Amino acid sequence: MPEHPELVLVTDLDGTLLGGGSEERRGFYRWLAEQRERVLHVFCTGRDLGAIAQVLGDDEPLGLAAPHLVIGDVGCTVACGSSLLPIPLAVNPIEQRWQALEPRLRTLLEGRPGLELQPMSSNRRLAFYVDLDQFDLGLIPVLEAEGATVVMSDNRYFDVLPGGVNKGSTLLSLLEWLEADHATVVTAGDTLNDLAMFETGLKGVMVGNAEPALVEQLPRLSGVYHAQGHGCQGIAEGLRHFGFGHLMD
Repeated sequence: MPEHPELVLVTDLDGTLLGGGSEERRGFYRWLAEQRERVLHVFCTGRDLGAIAQVLGDDEPLGLAAPHLVIGDVGCTVACGSSLLPIPLAVNPIEQRWQALEPRLRTLLEGRPGLELQPMSSNRRLAFYVDLDQFDLGLIPVLEAEGATVVMSDNRYFDVLPGGVNKGSTLLSLLEWLEADHATVVTAGDTLNDLAMFETGLKGVMVGNAEPALVEQLPRLSGVYHAQGHGCQGIAEGLRHFGFGHLMD
């Protein structure tokens, strides 16, 4: 891991780092590999560690390498990029919050119409598919009153997290631990579960294929650039916009 990175690049996966055409992705992944001592790369995703491992295996032929660090489970997990082993210093405080909360939340959510538990080994959160035609949105303030954070994205994902935990809060804690200069940090995402990253005040790239509900938030997000390019192409466009083009030339 670079001691003094010139850029800390924090990327969502699906639709962002994994978005765009094969050639664009191959070129961007090659650039990341070449700049590994100058660019500290962090995955920041809703996927759990098992699903992240699968992505790294599936996209290895395109040149995708493990990042330096991983934020997974929509902010509920922090892990080493190469081993995908959780980092206790970062994870334990989230785990402590979750243990007290989980039984009450499961009781409230059990058997609710419009929710289907996702088949993943998620930790420190409950992850569902949601059918908005059947789900009662009035349940959300009830969950929040119990101390949970609710994140919906792409009109089909419904995540229930410990209160105050999301991609943005966990990223800020990680940057503090790394003693990273915020001026060197750029985030990138495409769905509503990336909104918390964009609300941190850090530089952000909303890729061109972002979901409409996220794009609607753009006017209030200072420091977020809406790229024209999709996926990796949009990330590269955003990096040039923010003055990191010298790393790409």
